Amino acid sequence: MSEAAGGFSEGDASPQPLSLGVIGTRLAQRYQGFLDKSTPHILIRWGITVLLSMLFLLRIFLLQGWYIVTYALGIYHLNLLVAFLSPKIEPSLMEDSGDEMTLPTRHNEEFRPFIRRLPEFKFWYSATKATLVAMVMTFFDMFNIPVFWPILVLYFIMLSCMTMKRQIRHMIKFRYVPFTHGKTRYRGKDDTGKVFVS
Repeated sequence: MSEAAGGFSEGDASPQPLSLGVIGTRLAQRYQGFLDKSTPHILIRWGITVLLSMLFLLRIFLLQGWYIVTYALGIYHLNLLVAFLSPKIEPSLMEDSGDEMTLPTRHNEEFRPFIRRLPEFKFWYSATKATLVAMVMTFFDMFNIPVFWPILVLYFIMLSCMTMKRQIRHMIKFRYVPFTHGKTRYRGKDDTGKVFVS
């Protein structure tokens, strides 16, 4: 039996200790396998993220501190949302260069699906990681910087409104909808199983 497969070397009956590299690789493979299995379960994944966010906000409310951490988390989530709503290929840049990769604006143009700059899974993964990091930061007093929190709340609301207004104008100008819910879906002919012989 090889040493990497079972931890034994040939001719030696005692088990060899696994190196940290091998243990790290196995843990990384299991973690990636868990992420791969969670990919199709969108509602469960987002439900866990919303629950983590609510626990974080409850912790902030009860501790009455760490407002800078909360503000930074909110700005990060806003940036992720804008990237999620934006097309991968910026239509305004393609319009200026004369490239043919712009989004279709008329019904008779070729259909091109909306490709996001930030895919849904990466959006969820980044948001969840950021929430967990922010939660861990609340256990350390050095991140509890005293600030007047109402100013941060007003600034965050103003920044969110301005950012979303710009994003909505961009969506209207280039006529794209980043959501697939409610869009017309076309299906081919149903397979009846009958064989047509001419």
